[in-house]
Amino acid sequence: MPERNPYAISFGRIPTQYIRRSMLIDEIVDTLNSDIVEEQAFKITGIRGTGKTVTLTTIEKELRDDKDWIVVDLKPGGDITNDLVANLYTNVPFVTSFVDAHLNLSAFGIGISASKISPAASLDVALDKLMEEVARRKKKVLIVIDEVRKTPHLVEFIQEFQILIRKEYPIYLVVAGLYEDIESIENTDGLTFFLRATRYEMTPLNIGIIKEDYKETLGLSDEVAYDLAVMTKGYAFAYQAFGKFMWEAKAKKITGVVVAQVDEALAVKVYDKIWSELTQRDKWFLRFIVTKDSMSATELLELTKKNHNEWSEPRKHLMDKGIIDGSIRGMISLKLPRLKEYVESKA
Repeated sequence: MPERNPYAISFGRIPTQYIRRSMLIDEIVDTLNSDIVEEQAFKITGIRGTGKTVTLTTIEKELRDDKDWIVVDLKPGGDITNDLVANLYTNVPFVTSFVDAHLNLSAFGIGISASKISPAASLDVALDKLMEEVARRKKKVLIVIDEVRKTPHLVEFIQEFQILIRKEYPIYLVVAGLYEDIESIENTDGLTFFLRATRYEMTPLNIGIIKEDYKETLGLSDEVAYDLAVMTKGYAFAYQAFGKFMWEAKAKKITGVVVAQVDEALAVKVYDKIWSELTQRDKWFLRFIVTKDSMSATELLELTKKNHNEWSEPRKHLMDKGIIDGSIRGMISLKLPRLKEYVESKA
């Protein structure tokens, strides 16, 4: 039976071979486990394919193994408060017993119909009572939401979450989402708490670590492993894609076929979606930007015959999409691998 490919380009599952974002994961887990927790909410953001889901899942798994934690994984588009209460009732035995004995949640489709107990006025009231019991049992609740986006239910839940925190209940939140989705929630009136919550950006993977991974897993020479690692630009999806297709080809050199397969995967899985969300002006500027890995803003404006005001909005869009890096003042550099070839194919 052939050995299974350790690399994968399917979103949402942890590949056999992946590079753990140890510093980020350990910082969040250590903060949550500290005796005095100063942060109760964390945001993980980045573009598609940077490893947000894998990182979130790793945090979730580490805390699930701890008997003091109750971890609840919720869908971003549902009625979050209802789903949270239902999940606690269904999966946590002491909560099940507490609800059946003290709360009538049958109006919300949760628990048994207790005729001797008055129906709960709202799920917010019920959640408050449940968190009292969780605190009494010296347990902690971690809510995990992947691909988070702004919805009326989410806004209502975050407002309720702020109240629960003020009451010093042991409830915590870790979410992951695209730049624009996180910012949309942050900029909502009345959600100051979420705006101030610690935010982590999925930065590029370390090229040296990728090189060593390719050497060990694919059996590549130091030179080929380094060249391949550089081609990924530290982009997690590209790291997986190059690994996957090199493995399948049993290649010890970087071949044109492998590169073409990676280009196709990047286009179908990531770049087509990003491209469709750009304005015509964004695309126009990008066609000049991709001619070099980096250039000064002055050089770009000279090439395009445009001024700073005309460039400011496309610059923000391209940075928000994770396409360009503008962290060095006056400089523009591409963050995504093989993007030049993709953009040229759209001409």
